[in-house]
Amino acid sequence: MNTPDNLKYSKEHEWVRVDGEHAYIGVTDFAQDQLGDIVYVEIETEGQTLAKDEVFGTVEAVKTVSDLYMPVGGTIEEINSELEGEPEFVNTDPYEKGWMIKVKMDNTAELEELMDAAAYTEMTAQVS
Repeated sequence: MNTPDNLKYSKEHEWVRVDGEHAYIGVTDFAQDQLGDIVYVEIETEGQTLAKDEVFGTVEAVKTVSDLYMPVGGTIEEINSELEGEPEFVNTDPYEKGWMIKVKMDNTAELEELMDAAAYTEMTAQVS
């Protein structure tokens, strides 16, 4: 599994890439592998302010639908529109082309509650 060191990770398998007061959020390589082929990403929360752990959308795979959770609270400023036509980016490039939302964070201290790559790798090893 690919677990970049420059990201933070949630126990719900979302990743966070920090860019100043903004965070880009998507699902991890481990999550997309567990879900299988992604066929649809539904995010209708653009412009909304959501708290940490609230659902910001869903991802649909061939066999299941899973909720997507906010790893940090904030206002969703942008949704990756490329996923509408090419949801498979979540499978093929989860950390770059497969990002899902851009959030203006309310409280950057929430980042400290997330895992680094080593802790996330250890957690997923226990699940596998």
